[in-house]
Amino acid sequence: MRFNPTRLSIARKRQLLNKKDLADRIGAEPHTIIRWERCHTEPTPENVDAIVRVLKYPKQFFFETDIDEPSSENTSFRCQTSMSAAERDAALAAGQIGFLISDWVVDRFQLPEKKLPDLHLYEPEPAAQALRQEWGLGEKPISNMIQLLESKGVKVFSLAENTAHVNAYSLWRKSLPYVFLNTFKSGESSRFDAAHELAHLVLHQDGCVRGRPAEDQANRFASAFLMPKADVMSVLPRVQHLQQILTAKSRWKVSLAALNYRVHKLGIISDWKNRDFCIEIAKMGYNKIEPKPIEREKSVVWEKVLKTLWAENTTHVDIANNLHLPQSEVSDLLFGVLSTSPAGGRGPSQPLSIVADQAAMNPEND
Repeated sequence: MRFNPTRLSIARKRQLLNKKDLADRIGAEPHTIIRWERCHTEPTPENVDAIVRVLKYPKQFFFETDIDEPSSENTSFRCQTSMSAAERDAALAAGQIGFLISDWVVDRFQLPEKKLPDLHLYEPEPAAQALRQEWGLGEKPISNMIQLLESKGVKVFSLAENTAHVNAYSLWRKSLPYVFLNTFKSGESSRFDAAHELAHLVLHQDGCVRGRPAEDQANRFASAFLMPKADVMSVLPRVQHLQQILTAKSRWKVSLAALNYRVHKLGIISDWKNRDFCIEIAKMGYNKIEPKPIEREKSVVWEKVLKTLWAENTTHVDIANNLHLPQSEVSDLLFGVLSTSPAGGRGPSQPLSIVADQAAMNPEND
């Protein structure tokens, strides 16, 4: 096959390089990179070798077919205003790599079917209640958001972007829902991000609400979905001290700030007490370092897929080689679960079928 300029763009963006940066590193002119990526000219074999050396992608990667591209029109980014253009482009390029991995897995395994209703006619809090009812969650806390999303057919990937500016994003591709979560932030933040992106998937399928209104709706949905009104008011009917919120937050596995916001919106605490609690949270540094942090959630789908492959002596190295990707890209997108392959002999290949994990939906303790 011929050199694929779209793949050059992906690899360049994954390295946070603009066209001038890449040109400087391979000893070319910026307009040369522009012409390559616009398919006006092709790089020479010597140019390709330089590209491979700088971008650290296997040579064959640049000679494969096009990959679907997330766009700003069909992608819901959380906290988009804090991102640089390079960070946004790198995260979207990671999504393209995620599509490659997802397609490779779907060809080999039977994954959970999509079970996401269209709730765009609902306001955020009623939508959260309706979805809980449809999924049979009741008012109980959710023990694992990632496993819950996966059990409903959402393809969940991790982003190891090493920046707090990229929280998460979601999109629909070929009628399938995708969520990408940044693992740089706290476990509590990642759970809220997962619920926030779930909101975009069920509330904004029609694309009519965008920008700040969509983000506000997603935040309200996430707060109500993770911290149901009846459960919060039952556990925290009255709050006099911040310590009560600090003690209770482990029930819903949310941040101290998120639970403080929720009890304020539910009218459990007044405006002035909420203000005092916010000041106290900042003074104690809990707005930067979460107290009593939870363990970060990981994917159950990818773990089961990989264990099945490992039984056949197939590891992340084989997956990366098959897709002509750097090993680190595969591992980073799959929550790092590929770093160690368990011992085991070759076993029979079987379709993987994953059903809803009850432990992911119900609390360990009422």
